[in-house]
Order: sequence, then structure tokens, then C-alpha cells
Amino acid sequence: MIALAAACALACAVLVWAEARGRRGVRAIAKPIASLAFVALGVVAGGGARPWMLAGLVLGALGDVALLGDGKRAFLAGLGAFLLGHVAYVIAIAVRVPPDTWLPIAGWRAAVPVAVGLGALAWLWPHLGKLRVPVIAYVAAIVAMMVGALAVADAPRLTAGAALFFASDLAVARDRFVAHGFANKAWGLPAYYAGQLLIAWSLAG
Repeated sequence: MIALAAACALACAVLVWAEARGRRGVRAIAKPIASLAFVALGVVAGGGARPWMLAGLVLGALGDVALLGDGKRAFLAGLGAFLLGHVAYVIAIAVRVPPDTWLPIAGWRAAVPVAVGLGALAWLWPHLGKLRVPVIAYVAAIVAMMVGALAVADAPRLTAGAALFFASDLAVARDRFVAHGFANKAWGLPAYYAGQLLIAWSLAG
């Protein structure tokens, strides 16, 4: 698992370099390698016993590949894959912890992702146009995943991974809707891959 995590981290570093230099060919190679590495880590860590969690990782990797394209169709394909991935994570968590116990277990901590999600929607709202409905659905799914992760006892890797994934989505949203630029990718990509690695690693315990 350590070798797969290292491979993902190295590919992510190359990806960030490629984004900075505008090397589309290198980007097209590095990104799938980084994504395949976290999926493989999930398989090795025990994804066969938690198929919904593994499905979330696979859908994330498919979303990564979709976002290699340009334009609205590529973005919507990526958004759809990630939305389904979050739904898969929510189902995986619900299998472990009944959803009606999430808020009592998470307590006041649940207010943090809810507040961040609502704040993100308010920030993005003037820029969303016709994408308001899918973005609302996406934010609802990732907030649910974050609250669910907070309700899983003794799962710090899952909680940290969900939080990093959440943070990386803010970078993607800023890049797509507010201010396009390398700065978004410089921190968003490492946060995303670290988050997916932690989620995959959580399958081991």
C-alpha cells in the first residue's frame, strides 16, 4: 500500500508540474496514473469487502479522466461521476452507521460542513447560471458524505480524506466558476489525491 501511495503522490507532483507548464501530454498521462494508484490501493486495502466504497473510488477516477477534456460536456461528465462517487461513499457509510444516527453522533461538528456547503453555494451562486441545480445536488451529496464520515467511530483516515476531498472541490469550483488559474490546481490537486488516498486507506481498518 505504501508503494501505491507513493506512486500516487509522485504522479500528482508530475501532474501539478504539467499544469504549471501547460504540458497537456504529460497531464494526460500523470492524472490517470495517480487516479489508478488510489483505486489500486483501495483494492489492496480491502475494497472487495466494501464494494460501495470501492465504487466511489472508481467513479472518482472516471471523473478525473473526464475532466481531462475541455468544455462544458467534459465538466458535466466529471461532475456527474464525482456526484455518483459521493453517493456511493454515502451508501458505504450508511452500511456501517445508520443515517438516522449521524447527526447525534457527529454533534456540533456536523454544523461545519453544512456551513461550508451553504457558504460555497452563496459564493458561487451568481456564477452558476444553468448549472445551479446540478451544483446544489453535488454540494448536498458531499456535505452528506462529510457528515457521515464524522459519524463513523475510530475512522480518522476516512474523516480526514472526506475533508480534503471537500476542500479540493472548492478549488475546482473556484477554477471553473470564479477565477481560472494555476493557483487553484496547485493546492486543489494535492488535496484531492491526498483525500482519495486516505479514503482508500481507510478500507484497511
